[in-house]
Amino acid sequence: MNISTSAYLSILALAAPVCNSWSTSQTTSFKSRYTTTKLQSTTEAKAETYADPTRYLSDHPNNNVPPHIAALVGKGLHTKPNHPIGIIRTKIQEYFASQPHDYIIYDAEDPIVTTTQCFDDLRIPPEHPGRSPSDTYYIDDTTLLRTHTSAHQSEHLRSGADCFLCAGDVYRRDEIDSSHYPAFHQLEGVRLFPKEEMKGAEALSGEGWTSSPECKAIGDDLKQTLEGLMDHLFGETEKKWSEDYFPFTTPSYELEIKYEGEWLEVLGCGVVHEEVLAMADRSDRRGWAFGLGLERLAMILFEIPDIRLFWTDDERFTNQFKEGQITKFEPYSKYPPVYKDIAFWIPDDFVENDFFELARGIAGDIVERMEMIDEFTNPKKGKTSKCYRITYRSMDRSLTNEEVDALQDKLRDDAAEGLGVEVR
Repeated sequence: MNISTSAYLSILALAAPVCNSWSTSQTTSFKSRYTTTKLQSTTEAKAETYADPTRYLSDHPNNNVPPHIAALVGKGLHTKPNHPIGIIRTKIQEYFASQPHDYIIYDAEDPIVTTTQCFDDLRIPPEHPGRSPSDTYYIDDTTLLRTHTSAHQSEHLRSGADCFLCAGDVYRRDEIDSSHYPAFHQLEGVRLFPKEEMKGAEALSGEGWTSSPECKAIGDDLKQTLEGLMDHLFGETEKKWSEDYFPFTTPSYELEIKYEGEWLEVLGCGVVHEEVLAMADRSDRRGWAFGLGLERLAMILFEIPDIRLFWTDDERFTNQFKEGQITKFEPYSKYPPVYKDIAFWIPDDFVENDFFELARGIAGDIVERMEMIDEFTNPKKGKTSKCYRITYRSMDRSLTNEEVDALQDKLRDDAAEGLGVEVR
């Protein structure tokens, strides 16, 4: 079968909508490798458009996109054929090319989306913590850097697409350790079933629909499809399903696989919620959707120990990988860490992600890990103290105590001034 290509990526394990983005009008056939010159040149042209930090930085009072995040947008790692993220994405597309349905591929959509696209069209309520500026990078009151590729799902459903894959870079404020980074990549897939296969459920809704044989048939097809995908990526492996919850699917499931003796969560999925389809003007159809993180799969398959490595331009990393091949990453250096502690009394409105973001803005990728090592409340003062241990380590060179002390001093000063903490 053929997979046609036209725009950008999304993960449904966290949802999608309509957008002021645009898609390429040019399409190409996808047979076994995603390597056509036309597609590559189209993607590169779009990456140049998106790789403009001024698009994401402004004087708007609610803009919270820092320069170090704006500088990451438009890298297009998922489109690079020799990059681990691009290799995994291509292997997923190869699998869906073998399926008996034609999937449209979107991989070049604008990373700026609206709150309607990112949240409302996916039934994510106003009070959801994912909408908070401590979790999401806002351009202004109503636009943001997408937090999941599902932010394009309703847009594609409205366009009439019945089967599609959507992949791209997404952005979220997060903790700091070897497996979390504020920019990462997701891929989601959606399949709507032909009307004639769902005739028996035409008038059903709510519990009547979710308990129907037709809904079960969609869930069974979804599980079979994704089990096949895992075998394609990891080889035949043991799997287990559990029920989950996502606002945009019901019923919802989580898939785990047993890989090298360990159970690993690999994706979330489910039957697309009736309300999501109705908001996308597709209330006459039924189908499934799934989403997965490309970094998570790449770290497992390539044995890459630190998520920061995906963003390096160091040839000792980039030259290890070739299109279509999954090879074990060979560490090329391990520079010594420098540990620094910081303790402070926190105000009532303290949010940990804001502190992590502050550290990233000061030290960038030199911050390898931040972990809270102590917390206590003084009953007399009614104040709570937190102590964090910060691991500073460069992937390219040894750090000096002097330069780390300078970073730590700035973090102490900026935390006191910007977050209202009382440094101890």
